Amino acid sequence: MNDDNNLYGGSIDSDIADLMGIDPSASQTSTPDFGDLFESNNSNVQDETPNDEVDFSKTSFVLPSRIESDTPNKDFLDKEFYKKVLSNEGEVSQRLHKLLTQFINAQDPKDKSLYRGKIISAYWNLMTSVASKVGPGFSGPKQTAFRLGYLLPNIISPEQRKTLSKIIVEHDEAEPFYYMDEWLRKVGSGQVNPSATDETKPSAKKDNSKIQAQLDKARGGREIHMGTIRNKMGTLESCENMVMEKLKILHHHNQHPQFPELKEGYDAPQRQVLSEVSNLMREMSTIDKDITRGYLELERIDENYRSLQLKAKELGVETRVDAKVLLNEINTLRQLAKMSVGRQGNHFPILMKQYFRPNIREWGTRENITIEFAAVEAIDPGVFKRTFKRQTNRIIPYVIILPCYGERGVCWEPFEKFNRATSRGRIGIPLYPKNLKEAIIMALGDLRWQVAKEKAQHYWMEEGLTGRYYDYFTERRMKGDIKESFVQDYYLWITKESEGTQKLEKEARSVFWRYVPFPDPIRENLKNRGFVYSELYKKDSNRAKSDGY
Repeated sequence: MNDDNNLYGGSIDSDIADLMGIDPSASQTSTPDFGDLFESNNSNVQDETPNDEVDFSKTSFVLPSRIESDTPNKDFLDKEFYKKVLSNEGEVSQRLHKLLTQFINAQDPKDKSLYRGKIISAYWNLMTSVASKVGPGFSGPKQTAFRLGYLLPNIISPEQRKTLSKIIVEHDEAEPFYYMDEWLRKVGSGQVNPSATDETKPSAKKDNSKIQAQLDKARGGREIHMGTIRNKMGTLESCENMVMEKLKILHHHNQHPQFPELKEGYDAPQRQVLSEVSNLMREMSTIDKDITRGYLELERIDENYRSLQLKAKELGVETRVDAKVLLNEINTLRQLAKMSVGRQGNHFPILMKQYFRPNIREWGTRENITIEFAAVEAIDPGVFKRTFKRQTNRIIPYVIILPCYGERGVCWEPFEKFNRATSRGRIGIPLYPKNLKEAIIMALGDLRWQVAKEKAQHYWMEEGLTGRYYDYFTERRMKGDIKESFVQDYYLWITKESEGTQKLEKEARSVFWRYVPFPDPIRENLKNRGFVYSELYKKDSNRAKSDGY
């Protein structure tokens, strides 16, 4: 292990040294192990399922009351910020420091470009090392660098540093939107399952992998049934509230006109209410029977799940997250960032003043994402809804906020493999996008496509949204990636067609009108905005009359 005298070594003049805040006197310690961070308090297999459950009672977003923190982050005033981020990270920090020195000192544009490319890999290697510290108590400069991509203070303008310091650090858990360090902490603690990858598991662990797959599937089934019961209870409580309101109406009696000392019975409107109460009571009885059956089934499923947990423990199958899983997760986040930036985008991973917009309202912060998600849902009410076995749930995906100059948001997976009913999808949103609204709409278009495709499975080219769009795509002999074409059309659907500006081809508009419908107020408005929309609206009415919709 090199000491810090070597860590910050290299040919560099005093001005550059001051810019980087280099202090060679700091001592270096070894990097802690993932296991020490996440397993120190409990070496046993976790007995709990991931606890980030979906709240099915929520029907809309609660918009944030503020988008800036009242208390600026003090890390942006720390003159030794750079030194503190690189300290105790070994050779990876030494290599990054050397490359940054060469990059800043380079005069030839070709040399600048060469060092710039090498910095990308070196930076992510450093962040992988820093990720080993993303456990309880992780804070300070390393957290700020990991979360925001902020490393060299003096290549950011004072105004930009001031704005960056106002990003709200606290997470009130209102929505499942996480910065990278928060996400890794959730994966590391077992609260969230690791992201799916295409890697093949080692054959030596075939038996253990089989048990783990059975356990994951049982957990998914358990969560599905718990979600169903939770929905049924929500419906039952809604019926109960309606009955209570109607009983208040029935409780009121007028004085008899001929015998004022006596009260009348029910009048005609009250008799109608009485009939409605009777219907509600029958519905409540049916729901209660469903809940009773549901609990009996849940007990059976839970018994099987607990049995598999015990079997897994006896076989030594680790259900807690280990170092390899977290390393895979940070690699997934890096891949997400690459996809978000795109082939022709800016992959430089460190914040520089000329690369990002100075206005916090244009950044992909948690608060701004909430506002933009709500805006899209107002136009596409079904974007977060998923139907499984006739049960429709509103499920907000996990959002991982990536510290990159992204061109677009990306959906990594629409839902977890063994829980199609209630698990959240996973979306990556760039923190410093070229256009935040566009990045978010494209991410949700990606989610829309993948959910519909997975729902149709082998028949995705024949059924539903993907089937109809596939027909349009092939009939017009279009080239390129069909999903990319859909995402681009989804963007136009949300931003242009919703306002009556015709940008889509006729066939594509018909597909979106049917399978990605606007809410009634927008549809009512559009039917008067031209012949095209009027005809689509009439087709809706005809389908509704023939029960074919």
